[in-house]
Amino acid sequence: MKSMNTSTTPQPPAEEQSAAPAAPNSARALLKQLQQQFAPFRDSLPLSIGIDKQLIAAQPELNRKLMRAALGIHTSSQRYLRAMEKATVRYNLDGSTGAEVTDEHRKHAKETLAERHKKEMERRKAERAAEREAAAAVEADRRRAEKLQALTAKFSKK
Repeated sequence: MKSMNTSTTPQPPAEEQSAAPAAPNSARALLKQLQQQFAPFRDSLPLSIGIDKQLIAAQPELNRKLMRAALGIHTSSQRYLRAMEKATVRYNLDGSTGAEVTDEHRKHAKETLAERHKKEMERRKAERAAEREAAAAVEADRRRAEKLQALTAKFSKK
């Protein structure tokens, strides 16, 4: 006995069901996709100058604005900057080596990391100061409440 398909909606052929994933709708989603597809992104290797042109050639359907935002996120990441700080060569999309990393680019990465470190230390210092002020305010409130209780106990009629 043959089983009958009782579904009223037609099913697309198997080839259409396994189509490429939908285009990413955010720069972070695109970056995640690029990291899955290309080793230089996944390994945070220094990218060749003009990598955007390589990406467009490899994937012409890419949204250029999204791609530039994803590249900005990637190349400003701490992991990428640390790699740039010590790198001697840049990499193409296919993982082959490209041009050399200039001293100027290494210096820029080092300065950017140092600046971020300084800002983070200042932020932590301000956070600790705010915590100390909050603790001092709580202690002052506690003392004030104790004094008030002592005065209330002294002058209350029993």
